[in-house]
Amino acid sequence: MAVIKAIAGRLFQDPDGTLSLLRRLVSENARAHLPRYAIAFVFMALVAASTAASAWIMRDVINEVFINRDPTMIVAIALAVMAIFTVKGAATYGQIVVLSRIGNAIVADCQRRLFDTVTRQDLAFFDRTALGDLATRLSHNTQAARAVLDMVVTSIGRDLLTIVGLVTVMVVQDPGLSIIALLIMPPAVIGVSMLVRRVRKHARSQFVSMTRIVSAVQETAIGIRVVKAFGVEARMRREMNRAVEDVEHRANRIASLSARTSPLMETLGGFAVALVILYGGYSVVELDQDPGGFFAFITALLLAYDPAKRLARLHVNLSSGLVGVRLMYELLDQPPSFVDRDGTGTLAVGTGEIRFKDVTFGYGEAQALRGLTMVAEAGKVTALVGASGAGKSTTFSLIERFYDVTGGRILIDGQDIRTVSVASLRGQIALVTQDTFLFDLSIRDNIALGRPGAGDAEIIRAAMDANAHEFILELDQGYDTPAGEGGTRLSGGQRQRVAIARAMLRNAPILLLDEATSALDAESEAKVQGALKRLMKGRTTLVIAHRLATVRDADMIHVLDRGQVAESGSHADLFARDGLYRRLYDLQFRPADRSAAE
Repeated sequence: MAVIKAIAGRLFQDPDGTLSLLRRLVSENARAHLPRYAIAFVFMALVAASTAASAWIMRDVINEVFINRDPTMIVAIALAVMAIFTVKGAATYGQIVVLSRIGNAIVADCQRRLFDTVTRQDLAFFDRTALGDLATRLSHNTQAARAVLDMVVTSIGRDLLTIVGLVTVMVVQDPGLSIIALLIMPPAVIGVSMLVRRVRKHARSQFVSMTRIVSAVQETAIGIRVVKAFGVEARMRREMNRAVEDVEHRANRIASLSARTSPLMETLGGFAVALVILYGGYSVVELDQDPGGFFAFITALLLAYDPAKRLARLHVNLSSGLVGVRLMYELLDQPPSFVDRDGTGTLAVGTGEIRFKDVTFGYGEAQALRGLTMVAEAGKVTALVGASGAGKSTTFSLIERFYDVTGGRILIDGQDIRTVSVASLRGQIALVTQDTFLFDLSIRDNIALGRPGAGDAEIIRAAMDANAHEFILELDQGYDTPAGEGGTRLSGGQRQRVAIARAMLRNAPILLLDEATSALDAESEAKVQGALKRLMKGRTTLVIAHRLATVRDADMIHVLDRGQVAESGSHADLFARDGLYRRLYDLQFRPADRSAAE
């Protein structure tokens, strides 16, 4: 008994939480599929029983066919063998189909949960997390969860039951031989457990290398124009080759370590079979024991070899698969960045005034805003200008609560935006950025994102107000034309006008414009500017301006410098003041052009 406890302790030791991880995986995923798992276990029990029966019937094959030479029994035994293997084949098919459907459902559920977790994070999460890492966790790690559960279920339901059935046959036929055959178990368990830690280490490193492969592919696809323009294909190939070679090396090491269970089990199994043949042969020849029983025992022992070998490899394979499961849970356990507190209200926008009060914020140790205080008056156009890094884009991110302020407050109509729900806040804001992003949906669906549920008439009206209706009708499929990934099937001006149509449809009282025309040609800019004027009418509008000529008509201009407001006023006031705004203006316009610009 003490030996059995020692073996179990060696096999099931849990220094790094493997068993608790398995318990969590089973409790979160397997319980929902218990009825189907029960059906799978019935099929696996039939497989195990059929395997044991095929060993048991060898006694009658030897005794009735080869010794007694009974013709009637020959037919009966043949029919019995046909029935046994027919049942085994049908049960194997049922087991595979049921487990596959359960596995597919588990993968789909894990992927939904992971994506839900990712979409609840703030921008800081995406700033520090590589896209390749996310993609690998959503694909590879969810498959790992399925693989681990399949291993556990098949090991218990098929392999363990098969061994129990075959060992029962062995014990019934000859208890003494059974003791000799089972002597291989202690050294097998000890040998396998020594491989587990090394497999786990290589499996984690393999995941990191797989992430590098996915990241390299994504970076190359996203930046293909830069790759081609600067001729860096060879460098990208070298980086990919290094990542692929590392994955190959790790996979080879894992395969090598996992394969070491085979010579271990083969050698120990060979010793066990040899001892059984020596003792069993002696019993039949010298002690006149039943030869049919001996052959049934040998058949059961040989049939038990494959499931025993799979069970011996189980701990090694689980250690490899659980690395992916552990990484999946690392992402699933990420708390949502913004959780609406109890009692959180709904933002009620009246006039739409936006007020920053001594706001501080930093990206890590880098301070972006240092006590920023300013007002965007209701129903008016407020422009933010300043050098790169002055904090202009950060203000937009804080208004939308992509990040939370580290100090001070942002108020909309006197309401601290941290005291209202994120959904109600963002529902009152329309954003048009310089780098317009469209989804790989139809143009109609991209515009409809501004207000889900809007009818076709409303979508077309928004497109007409955005000067987009005309070019949309000229496309092959009109409003059903796919925009392409990121909007790549449209020109820059077309993408911008679709984005403005989306903002038009949203009809929000607050509008944020991040230099929406800076990358356009003159003709496209004129069309977009016309659409923007209609969009800004009657709304509280904050504009980030890199080209100062585009904000001369703003009601108020705030000049930001190092995260603070350095100057405020109209274009004429700031130009006459001869301060930072004037210096920025002089840098953009030559003296010969200044009078025209003014």
